[in-house]
Amino acid sequence: MTIPLGGAQPQSSPDSSRGSSAGASEAVPPGAAGPGPAENLWTAAVRRNPEHARGYAERWRRIEASGQDIYGEARLIDAMAPRGARILDAGCGSGRLGGHLARAGHRVVGVDLDAHLIDVAREDHPAARWEVGNLAELDLRDAEGQREQFDLALSAGNVLTFLAGSERRPALARLAEHLADDGRLVVGFGLDRGYEMADFEADAAAAGLRLAQRFSSWDLRPADGQFLVAILERA
Repeated sequence: MTIPLGGAQPQSSPDSSRGSSAGASEAVPPGAAGPGPAENLWTAAVRRNPEHARGYAERWRRIEASGQDIYGEARLIDAMAPRGARILDAGCGSGRLGGHLARAGHRVVGVDLDAHLIDVAREDHPAARWEVGNLAELDLRDAEGQREQFDLALSAGNVLTFLAGSERRPALARLAEHLADDGRLVVGFGLDRGYEMADFEADAAAAGLRLAQRFSSWDLRPADGQFLVAILERA
């Protein structure tokens, strides 16, 4: 399995990092969002099969144990980051990317909707901090009550395509709020998964983000219409 070209995920099931459930950013009300699924796709999958998350996590454990390369996205983030950077893994799943970045010496916080996957991340990757939470309601605070700021935020594994249409802009706005002044958000998803490039750019702009660079893979091949790796900055 080759990871850098568009992220690794078993093709028969949702991706290792998914989106979060609904919630409104004050700056971007859900009604302002563009088209998208009526319901978060991961939530729907778990409702149909309560063992979905457990099976998903075990599948990734088997893939990792086999020695396959599943860290292409994390290697890009590591190359972009100063040593000991603050990194947010948004839609972290069972922690494959955030765990790799924590082992590389970064200070990682991972957030995911699914409590079972967070339990797996805490067990398998104890060097990072893992939190259950909705990306559209993301509000991480430090001990003094200040919003936590990150040098880089990562949303890989088609996370954004799992969000309901009403979740997309609030989630992007919350991620923007958690970026340091010179911080960057890196997202990746297939452009055939129901999130058109024009809609994504409009949602990002409404959330206070500017598209700085666009590629078609995690090893930075030229942009195409198949897969998007986008690097965004606060506008």
